[in-house]
Amino acid sequence: MEHTVAEQRLDALFAALSDRTRRDIVVRLSAGDATVKELAEHYTMTMQAVSQHLGVLERSGLISRGRHRQTRPCRLEPAVLETAASWIEESRRTWSDRMDRLETRLAELREGEAR
Repeated sequence: MEHTVAEQRLDALFAALSDRTRRDIVVRLSAGDATVKELAEHYTMTMQAVSQHLGVLERSGLISRGRHRQTRPCRLEPAVLETAASWIEESRRTWSDRMDRLETRLAELREGEAR
């Protein structure tokens, strides 16, 4: 089964968010742009390791890197988070509907047994 481009992007997004450090970086960037050095200050890992995490986030579309003089600040791309939130909400509605139908069917079966 081939995946559409949208499905591949969603896969990359959830893969990027599967790591605690990357989720933490997303939270930090929600407060504003930051350089790799500024982000790395909060971790005991090397700047190269932080850079690798940023690469995953960038490939997923969650962040972008700009240019400002000699630095390349990282910026959160919140629209991509909306894609994940939409998928989660759609899945929640689907499962909620299925559970409601199951509950209704079980109630019908119980009523039939009671007669």
